[in-house]
Amino acid sequence: MDSTFKILLITIVILALAGIAIYILFHNKIKESKSKLLDMEKEAEAILVSSKKESENLKKEAILEAKEEVHKLRSDFEKESRERRNEVQRFERRLIQREETLDKKSDSLEKKEENLSKKAQQVEELESGVKDLYSQQRQELERISGLSAEEAKQILLEEVRREVKHETALMIKDIESKAKDEADKRAREVITCAIQRCAADHVSESTVHVVALPNDEMKGRIIGREGRNIRTLETLTGVDLIIDDTPEAVILSCFDPIRREVARIALEKLIVDGRIHPARIEEMVERAKKDVENDIKEEGEQATFETAVHGLHPELIKLLGRLKYRTSYGQNVLKHSIEVSYLAALMASELGLDPTIAKRAGLLHDIGKALDHEIEGPHALIGADMAKKYHESAIIVNAIAAHHGDVEMQSLEAVLVQASDAISAARPGARRETLETYIKRLEKLEEISNSHEGVEKSYAIQAGREIRIIVKPDQVDDAGAIEMARDIVKTIESELEYPGQIKINVIRETRAIDYAK
Repeated sequence: MDSTFKILLITIVILALAGIAIYILFHNKIKESKSKLLDMEKEAEAILVSSKKESENLKKEAILEAKEEVHKLRSDFEKESRERRNEVQRFERRLIQREETLDKKSDSLEKKEENLSKKAQQVEELESGVKDLYSQQRQELERISGLSAEEAKQILLEEVRREVKHETALMIKDIESKAKDEADKRAREVITCAIQRCAADHVSESTVHVVALPNDEMKGRIIGREGRNIRTLETLTGVDLIIDDTPEAVILSCFDPIRREVARIALEKLIVDGRIHPARIEEMVERAKKDVENDIKEEGEQATFETAVHGLHPELIKLLGRLKYRTSYGQNVLKHSIEVSYLAALMASELGLDPTIAKRAGLLHDIGKALDHEIEGPHALIGADMAKKYHESAIIVNAIAAHHGDVEMQSLEAVLVQASDAISAARPGARRETLETYIKRLEKLEEISNSHEGVEKSYAIQAGREIRIIVKPDQVDDAGAIEMARDIVKTIESELEYPGQIKINVIRETRAIDYAK
């Protein structure tokens, strides 16, 4: 019990001492904070006093600077005003001098005007005198000649007109002869060079194919029982099979080369296979059609490769390939197109033109012949529409459309394509022409020539490529001979169709004949 009381007493004493210590510490802290607060208030008052002094100093300095700036601006303004006044005074002096100068010039101009008016009066008086003299002279001339002025003028104009007409005809003849000689010489050089550098074969193609048979027994198998095999083949291909007495051969006749080629391939496959019946014939014809389609594509690509014409639309390439199976007067159109492409490019190079454009136009110029059996119209316009449809340039389209004169030529390349087409078609052996058509053309040429007044005789020579016309010299003069040649050319171009070109040679000669007795 005593120990517990002691512990409790000790604890109370410790707590009392701790409380006293805390109170003393807290009281000291309060004193310290009050003293710090007083120090801070004093320091703030000192800072406020110093800042007031500094602000007053700055204010005074700013006022002084502003006064100095105002003084400086005032002095600058006064200086600039003095300079402006001086400049205005200089301008005033110049204006006064100019006014004086103008007054002097106006005085001199007035004097000159007076002199000019006097001279004008003198000139008018002289003109009136000259007119009187001219009228007197004219009356005297009319009296001496016995003609009025209008009559003399008409006679003089008529004489001058006759002389000018004669001299003009002579000049035109001389200029045309020189220009023609030079042009012919240059054209011959260009064409000769192009033909020499372009080598092409000329083999006229026929409208029939001959298929060889291993033996005559095969003819019976091709005909079949009651002719069913041959009827089936003719119906599927559209080709006539001619089986005659020719040993070991069958003739395929058709004006469509594609169908004729399909029939040939199918028949040769049937002969090799040996099984000839309607079902097998139908199968072989289908295979042959696919082979021909592939061949058409390959031929078109080969033509573009040979001519180095790139970037053609695939449909145009197919149309080119179809030209392999198209002929014109017996001439293969694809080979003809390739040759025209070469010739046009060579002549374009000789003349300094772009050979690429000429070559492309030459290759495509007959593209319409691949479709002329399917579309109405001239093949030149059909080909131009196809080229335009597949985005060929305007120069190419015009060259295709104009190579037979259906439209007007718009470029030199179009002229070269037309010339190359004529050269390729006119080569000996390139085309086959019937005798009847040939004779009709010669007769028509002579008929056109004889229809002109003053023609004595006319002859179509050199296979219709030249006409020699002998005129009556008392009815046709030199100038008239030139005009007659032009008229005959225009008539032939408008009324006839012919390959190449025709030379018109008008001959006028005067002979003086006498006899010594």
